[in-house]
Amino acid sequence: MGLRDQLELRWRRDLAENVAMALATLRAHKVRSALTALGVIVAVITLISVVAILMGFDQNVQQVIQGFGTNTAFFAHLPFTGPRFSRPTKEERLRKPLIYEDYLAVQDACTACVSATVSLFGTEDLDRARYKSEEVVGLDFRGATAEFFSVYANAVVKHGRPFTAAEDLHRVEAVVIGEDMAKGLFGLEDPLDKEIMVNSHYFRVVGVFEKPKGGFGPGGQDNRAVVPYWTFRKIFPLAKSHGIRIEAYPGHLPLAIDQARIALRRTRRVPYDKPDNFGYATSESIIRNFHDVVGMVALVTTVIASVGLLIGGVGVMNIMLVSVTERTREIGVRKAIGARRRDIIWQFLSEAMTLTGSGGIVGVLVGYLVSTIIRSTVPTLPTYVPLWAVVSAVVVAASVGLFFGMYPAVKAAHLDPVDALRYE
Repeated sequence: MGLRDQLELRWRRDLAENVAMALATLRAHKVRSALTALGVIVAVITLISVVAILMGFDQNVQQVIQGFGTNTAFFAHLPFTGPRFSRPTKEERLRKPLIYEDYLAVQDACTACVSATVSLFGTEDLDRARYKSEEVVGLDFRGATAEFFSVYANAVVKHGRPFTAAEDLHRVEAVVIGEDMAKGLFGLEDPLDKEIMVNSHYFRVVGVFEKPKGGFGPGGQDNRAVVPYWTFRKIFPLAKSHGIRIEAYPGHLPLAIDQARIALRRTRRVPYDKPDNFGYATSESIIRNFHDVVGMVALVTTVIASVGLLIGGVGVMNIMLVSVTERTREIGVRKAIGARRRDIIWQFLSEAMTLTGSGGIVGVLVGYLVSTIIRSTVPTLPTYVPLWAVVSAVVVAASVGLFFGMYPAVKAAHLDPVDALRYE
């Protein structure tokens, strides 16, 4: 066996011995050790729980947004940049809504588009549907052209059929509803050809959407109610909020967006030296903006967890200083029989790291339990704890012990053996 192998074997033996001594010390002072590691445990629980929620929420949102179609873009009169934390600017508030003629202009000018559709939204703050004694609130209620069912990737009709362009032209009062909305209103009853009342107006159900993977809308509920565009416009003449969605040929989305922008700038009479007075977004851009928000939440969570780790680290340092004082004679004996300073340092560092590392492991286990409870009670939020979060939490927790245990360990290593043996 070479010198290098001997040194490595000795290092492993010393580490195992130090860890065993540290665990024995922790068992001898269970309550003190638990209280000392409490700050680390709480910080790790917070970190693991929030990461699990964010990862599950991120996965769910990505599925919902990508369900609109990865090769599509949406246009509206206000910027569509994901969650906003500020009020619209004065210029944005003064913008005119998009109109049906804008949609026609985009449809004519966008040669890179497979198709395009326009949606018209109502003026109600909370749309509601009723059938007999059952009611569903919080709908995604809109009027749309028949192209809606081909442009939106998640507009798959599971039961029945979509309405047609002829029904749109003749203003037929037909509606296609979401799967969860159908269950809420009809239960096990067949919804087809039944009349439901949406915002005090009756529509005949002709189809039921298939619920997209990851859900749809708030709470993951598919409460869509889509009626023909001209029907909606006839029944709700005050509705003026239009949205245009285009579907580009594969690989031609940037060109399609440019063509649609040029058409909208022309119909909305935007001077060449002025910015767009409308907004647009793709699934990719929405997800990117959402990740920015998630990053902010993760940063805040990290700061909060860092406070807990700091409190736990101060507690570790305090307890280790007490331990050094209590074991002064033991340190003197070890140095008298040949222990080196680095042996003493590693003994106390191992104890501190074992203490905080154990706290990290407990925090991970409790955080995983919290994640499991959330996942079982809120099925629409598929939380999960990634491996990198577990490894990071334990490593950071152990690093807290390494950092805050350094001063007590060095202090113990520099004790004079003669004075230490005299200590009472």
